[in-house]
Amino acid sequence: MKPLGCNLLASLLLAGAVLPASVLGQVKPSATAADVGLYAGPDRLRKLIGGAGREKELNLYTSAQSGDMGALVSAYEKKYAAEARANRNTVDIVETNGPEMESLHRENVLQQVKSPHHADLIAPAIRPHGEWVGTRLNVFVQAYNTQAVRKQDLPKTWEDLLDPKWKGKLGIEQEDSDWLAGLFGDLGEARGTRLFKEIVAKNGMSVRKGHTLLAQLVVSGEVPLALTVYNYKAEQFKGKGAPIDWFSIGTAIARPNGVGVARRAPHPHAAVLFYDFEISEEGQKILAQRDFVPTNRKIDTPLNKLPLKFVDARVTLDEYDKWVKLYEEIFGKGR
Repeated sequence: MKPLGCNLLASLLLAGAVLPASVLGQVKPSATAADVGLYAGPDRLRKLIGGAGREKELNLYTSAQSGDMGALVSAYEKKYAAEARANRNTVDIVETNGPEMESLHRENVLQQVKSPHHADLIAPAIRPHGEWVGTRLNVFVQAYNTQAVRKQDLPKTWEDLLDPKWKGKLGIEQEDSDWLAGLFGDLGEARGTRLFKEIVAKNGMSVRKGHTLLAQLVVSGEVPLALTVYNYKAEQFKGKGAPIDWFSIGTAIARPNGVGVARRAPHPHAAVLFYDFEISEEGQKILAQRDFVPTNRKIDTPLNKLPLKFVDARVTLDEYDKWVKLYEEIFGKGR
């Protein structure tokens, strides 16, 4: 997804799943998302469950693949929902990439929620405005085909990619400008630009759209070494016996994905209940079982000890045009 300014945001992020903010403003539920999301009384859970039972449905928009988020939704339904219906053009809750969540905040689409589970989350998951919270991390790692590349030959620095042995073997995702911004924060913009332009000029770069596709191309051997694969996707393929593994050149770049409740949610109790469930220890364990990197500190994952640098969603939005332009200048537009 491409983050835009507030004027086009609703139609971009919620197309087919939600009415634009102007229409959402016409919905007048008996209890508002503000009433529910800000309630912090000792009977909070009981009120959420009771209200969700009366609402009987939840409309969720997510950028995650159905097989991944479906596991969490199924567990939520099993635990709380008496009934679920689909095909409504309204939204209660959004679960997607951090920059898009921050855009929704700026569009005034999201409602602040005070959850008891916030105390268990890592610091980068908490937003100062409280209108969305990080649920899982997209960790950009490098992935390689274990039949085409020997582990002992893996690059240890970005400069190692200048070696002629990598000619025709490198690939990258088409729209990872936020990864570039985070990486160049360490390398320096001038140095990083020179280095990656030289890598592309000497050894080429296959630029592909979609992180799942890029990981699949690593598995097939068409792209022996990919520079921006999501850790969880590599782990999923590896767990199925595919010839893929991942590593990190230096500090890995991480971007929180998040969840937020719509300010005009027609089913606010179900929405806040799902919000709580996803960031609870129970919900986060389900995400970890799908090889996601959860933000709840109670959940142990292989990446807990890996040094990470977090990309700030606000910076990604504010400097979006700059980094997209530089990314295309270095790597091209791909296919």
